[in-house]
Amino acid sequence: MMFPVLQRTISGTRGMVVADGLACLLILMVLLAPNEFSRLTPGALVSIPLEALLGAAVLLILPRRARPAAATLFGLALGVLALMKLLDLGFLAVLARPFNPALDWPLLGNAMSFLAGAIGPVAAIGCLAAAVVFGTALIIVMTRAVQRLMRLLVRHDVAASRAVVALALSWLICALFGIQIVPGTSVASVSSVAYLRHRSSLPSTDLQSQEEFTANAEADPFANTPDDQLLTALRGKDVLLTFVESYGRSAIEDPEFAPQVGAMLDAGNRSLRANGFDSRSAFVTSSTTGGGSWLAHGTLLSGLWIDSQQRYDELAASQRLTLTRAFHKAGWRTVGVMPGNDTPWQESESLGYDRVYDAQDLGYRGPRFSWASMPDQYTLMRFESTEHATRTRQPVMAEITLVSSHAPWEPIPRLINWKDVGDGSVFDGMAPTDDPPEAILTRKPGRVQADYRAAIEYSLSSLISYMNTYGDDKLVLIFLGDHQPSPIVTGYGVSRDVPITIVTRDRAVLNRISTWGWQDGLKPGPQAPVWRMDAFRDRFLSAFRAQTTAISNRH
Repeated sequence: MMFPVLQRTISGTRGMVVADGLACLLILMVLLAPNEFSRLTPGALVSIPLEALLGAAVLLILPRRARPAAATLFGLALGVLALMKLLDLGFLAVLARPFNPALDWPLLGNAMSFLAGAIGPVAAIGCLAAAVVFGTALIIVMTRAVQRLMRLLVRHDVAASRAVVALALSWLICALFGIQIVPGTSVASVSSVAYLRHRSSLPSTDLQSQEEFTANAEADPFANTPDDQLLTALRGKDVLLTFVESYGRSAIEDPEFAPQVGAMLDAGNRSLRANGFDSRSAFVTSSTTGGGSWLAHGTLLSGLWIDSQQRYDELAASQRLTLTRAFHKAGWRTVGVMPGNDTPWQESESLGYDRVYDAQDLGYRGPRFSWASMPDQYTLMRFESTEHATRTRQPVMAEITLVSSHAPWEPIPRLINWKDVGDGSVFDGMAPTDDPPEAILTRKPGRVQADYRAAIEYSLSSLISYMNTYGDDKLVLIFLGDHQPSPIVTGYGVSRDVPITIVTRDRAVLNRISTWGWQDGLKPGPQAPVWRMDAFRDRFLSAFRAQTTAISNRH
């Protein structure tokens, strides 16, 4: 009779040891794990976290009755810390920046829209529910782990006290002498303290920051410019301001993409020159990376640094003279072509648009290409048939977003004869893929990079082909990237620069920007000028306003 009892006792003891070990390991992982995939290696865990020693010391020193409450608080704090690091992992992988709890909660709606477009609304809701369940479970698990560790410390308080003292001395020696087992990682770790210190320095929504942004928005040097003095040097021109999704500097400089993309741009430049077009290119630094395209759009159009949803909302509610408003006041028909918008754009009228074509208005009858609701060629063809081809005395200024190069960059359509585009059904059969869209996170980097390069080539080829097919003497095209792609494609530490190009047959238009120093062709070189994206509006309005005309005529 004794042997079964003894076996159960031994088995139970082993189970407790395993559970205690797992609880300790989980706590150490949360304290030591970095918040960036590139630093998430086994070597990052070969340290002694000071925070763990202090927490254990507090639990040993506290009166017995206070220990459960303290353990619960510590567990909750560790659960929140774990969630913050996981959010950072996701944000850094996609947006190249950590999660900002003060500013980023509004992005939840945009993330849901992205998922709904990529995997369907039901699956998107399922992902949200799973995330909520996972987050709640993580906090509960971390709380239980600390409570279990507390009970272990209480059962072996003498041995635990000695172990804490010994580890504290070891930590101090390692800190004094900078001892490292893994190069670049100190054994004496204060990583969580450093992490929280860095997080406290992130931009917030405090009153002072709001007042400074509002003051900058109101200090508009063009606010009182008479309508008849705006953009006079472009009168009679159709102006297309086109954003190419994820078209960053890396696309034309990174060895993974530059040879093919560069060759395509060079060939496109030759074909445009053969049709009488000339071009100038440079770089602008975007206010965002990896996503949040509308922030970059707002920055370029407004001349304000729009790097959060709060600032974008304030811009939409203001009377700031955006480029669309300036063109509208100067007599242009202002149009937005937004194939990525599945619902009506509430801010469009306040930002100066006479008409916005969203995905529903564009009448596409073909297949979706993952997140992209329609191919760029179709988007441009619909603009041509609804606005440019029906041109009246009133010129059109259009902001067009091209979304075929939006993540996850697979599947990718191919260029067809423009006359065959029709309602888009001709693209049936081009959209099959062997992976669901979310598989981008598990694909090999080489495949993701190849898909990205092909998508950028398609988007740029569509735009060049459109100009060669439908461009005329009155058309001025400005195209640029909205932001760099996510670090999944580029890696970490790259710039936020994106190429920007102006294409026209009218040399007088290019003469207006001769002082900008932009380089010839569709591809800016390494020495091309780099502006902040918010500098473009003022320089553009200055180059083409009436005062500039008067000065030019005097000389």
